[in-house]
Amino acid sequence: MKADTFEKTEISSDGAIKAVIFDCDGVILDSRAANAALYNRILSHFKRGPLTEEQLAFVHSHTLQESLKRIFREDSLVKAADQFWQEMDYGPISELLSLEPGLIECLELLSTRYKIAIATSRTRTMPQVLQRFGLNHYFDMVVTAADVRHPKPHPESLDKILAFFNIAPQQACYIGDSEVDREASQRAGVVFIAYRNENLEADHHLSRFSDLIPTLERLIPPQVG
Repeated sequence: MKADTFEKTEISSDGAIKAVIFDCDGVILDSRAANAALYNRILSHFKRGPLTEEQLAFVHSHTLQESLKRIFREDSLVKAADQFWQEMDYGPISELLSLEPGLIECLELLSTRYKIAIATSRTRTMPQVLQRFGLNHYFDMVVTAADVRHPKPHPESLDKILAFFNIAPQQACYIGDSEVDREASQRAGVVFIAYRNENLEADHHLSRFSDLIPTLERLIPPQVG
């Protein structure tokens, strides 16, 4: 497949958007195979069969704790599964992760004009992901589910980023790929850009990162008066 091409042009700072916030799984990372491997390993340990397609779709956009509750249901099993996960070596599973095409080129351009952040349902694995792919220096703030009392779809993670940057909701956009992301964006009042999911209701749809900056430049603030 031919790689996306990016024009090295100046990015206008006159538009409404001052901060671009990314989801992680399904947006920054192609992580479906890794998520399946993680939960199937947990299930195998407890003599359970592999994830169903419905379960895989759920775990892909929810926190680990929410996912374990959905899968195991019984509190004692959820607690035991969480403990097993805490002791797991995530290294081999991380080998199944890959960056979405065109991400690095896009981040290079974004970093010259916008603040950049992550709001993710991941918890302890996020630092490993950022380090492995050399992404730390691109992001001004990273908020995981461990950093908030209420994970997505509650808007707390996005609200925290808005407060950190001291900007209004309409000055930020959130790029996500799930209904959870859409709801969090709506509740926070930020622009929602759906990544590679035409079925989601969104302010804009994005199929490749080379189209992100032209999309941002079109988001002009409404005229007053």
